[in-house]
Amino acid sequence: MESIRADKIVKQFGPVTALDGVSLEIGAGELFFLLGSSGCGKTTLLRSIAGLETPTSGSIHFGEKNVTQLPPHKREAAMVFQSYALWPHLTVGRNVAFGLEERKVAKKEIDERVKQALELVHLGAMVDRGVDQLSGGQQQRVALARALVVRPRCLLLDEPLSNLDAKLRIEMRREIRRIVKEGGLTAIYVTHDQEEALEMADRMAVLNQGRIEQLGTPEEVYRSPRTPFVAGFIGETNLLEGEVLDVRDGFARVQTAAGEVVGRLSGWDEGDGPPSGGAKVVLSVRPEAWALDAPGESSVTGRVVDRSYLGRMIRYTMETAAGRQQVVELNPETLRTPAEATVKLSARPADVVVMKP
Repeated sequence: MESIRADKIVKQFGPVTALDGVSLEIGAGELFFLLGSSGCGKTTLLRSIAGLETPTSGSIHFGEKNVTQLPPHKREAAMVFQSYALWPHLTVGRNVAFGLEERKVAKKEIDERVKQALELVHLGAMVDRGVDQLSGGQQQRVALARALVVRPRCLLLDEPLSNLDAKLRIEMRREIRRIVKEGGLTAIYVTHDQEEALEMADRMAVLNQGRIEQLGTPEEVYRSPRTPFVAGFIGETNLLEGEVLDVRDGFARVQTAAGEVVGRLSGWDEGDGPPSGGAKVVLSVRPEAWALDAPGESSVTGRVVDRSYLGRMIRYTMETAAGRQQVVELNPETLRTPAEATVKLSARPADVVVMKP
């Protein structure tokens, strides 16, 4: 178990800056996620930590040791790739043992460590099975066992579940978290799947154009996004533009084109001070935060233009003066139709986030 620190990492590929001064610290034993859209720099950062890329500037530390210039095999970090990269002609046991054989570990110790690694991923009975006889989820477990058997200081995972079907992905999320925690590992996990990150991560960093937009726990990032990009990327949200009417105790009353909405401030640092009256802001309201025809400090009216019935919930598309709003109602008793008259939308101030544009 090892802490990891990246300090002001810059990585350039010719004229392209893939990482632009990224700094973060990952605690020992933490399952940390790097999240962002394609081209944001998350995989470049992971490969820099692994030693597969050398930063243009900045430094990387494992514990107190500066590993910036060390080759991958001397960092004692194991990487699990999207493609698994298993040897199809070898058995499960031989695949897992490969790294130890390359390190000239004694045969008896190899057998014992392979057994332990396969038991950790619940494949102990498949040591002699051919890799081509395994399901996709089982192959992913073999790739994990092969990474774990060398007893790495940290585990690096690059979109390891993207090749699995939806049901297997959900199963493997829980398994990977269990394996990391039971193994006492520090792990960094790259994905573009927000749901995966919300379910699995201890903390996460959301990257955009080579920089960290926000860093925090899943709850902090989902409930208190600091920028419109983070609000729109992590989960689904409605974004409304408005103008501040007044601010009190960390909450702002905002005039939007559809009516007044009250929400809590996010993204204003102490040095900035709160926004003043007349300031332009953007509001984030999650679809599940809107309530239909319920009392509240916000008063927005809309008209149902579309609906999707999903059993345990119904999703409405509402037309408002501020644009279309997505509204989710859980366990609906009745269904509203697009022909209905206007509907009032309200949200608790704690569920509305007011951000800088």
